[in-house]
Amino acid sequence: MQPTKEEYKRMVDRATPPGKHLSRFLWAFGVGGAICTLGQGLLSFYLGRGMEQEAAATMTSVTLIALSALLTGLKVYDNIARLAGAGTLVPITGFSNAITSPAMEFRTEGLVLGTGAKMFVIAGPVIVYGLAASVAYGLIFFALKML
Repeated sequence: MQPTKEEYKRMVDRATPPGKHLSRFLWAFGVGGAICTLGQGLLSFYLGRGMEQEAAATMTSVTLIALSALLTGLKVYDNIARLAGAGTLVPITGFSNAITSPAMEFRTEGLVLGTGAKMFVIAGPVIVYGLAASVAYGLIFFALKML
C-alpha cells in the first residue's frame, strides 16, 4: 500500500536528523571573520613597517595566498573547510585553495598534463566569467560615458 503524501512527509521528518544550521552559521562566521581579521592584522603589520598602502595591500594578498596554499598542501585547509563550510570561501584564500587542491591531486600525472592542466579546473570558469563580465561592464560604462 502506498503512503499518502502527508504520511510520507511525516516519515521523512521522523527519519531526518535535526539540522545544525545555527552552529554551522556560527562556525562559518567565526572562521571567515578570523581570516579577515588575519588579513587586517597583516595589513597593519606591513603598514607599521613603513610600507606604502598599495605595497602593504599587495603583500597582505600575497601572504594570504601563500598561507592558504601552504595549509592546503598540509591538508589543514580542508579540515578547516569541513568545520567552517562557507567561512573558508573568503575570496582570496578560497581561490588559492581552489587552485592548489586540483594541482596537488593531479601532480602524479606530470607537470604539464597533471598539475598544469588540472590547476584551473575549478577556478578557470571563475576567471573566464570574471574577465568576460569585466569587459562587458567596461563596454557598458564606455558606451554610457559617450552619451
